[in-house]
Amino acid sequence: MALKMVGKGSQYAYATLAADGEPLDGAKNYRMRLPADAPAADFWSVTVYDPQTRSELQTGQPLPGRSSRDALVYNDDGSVDIVFGPDEPAQLATNWLQTVPGKGWFTLLRLYGPLEAWFDGTWKPGDVEAD
Repeated sequence: MALKMVGKGSQYAYATLAADGEPLDGAKNYRMRLPADAPAADFWSVTVYDPQTRSELQTGQPLPGRSSRDALVYNDDGSVDIVFGPDEPAQLATNWLQTVPGKGWFTLLRLYGPLEAWFDGTWKPGDVEAD
């Protein structure tokens, strides 16, 4: 039985496949919606990784991640869309994580200080969906 430490430590969720079951492709555009009120006492982050090295994906961006500490654009309902793709989008550029054409990738969602809604499953991140 796993120890549940509400509000302490961190919990991770990862995605290696898009919602359609296909591997994440660095040449395509994707979107992942995080519902409002992410259950993190401290903060949450989404980071893009290279499946070959298991290190952060090397792109033209200084950091391959976005977090609740960044100045992101939120939807009217409090949710936030994180967008992934090789080229900076006209909309949601502040929410964009760059990928690399010809290279696969995966993403990790980290919740720092995870709250009960994470453990009981009442809050779930959206799938990574092709745009």
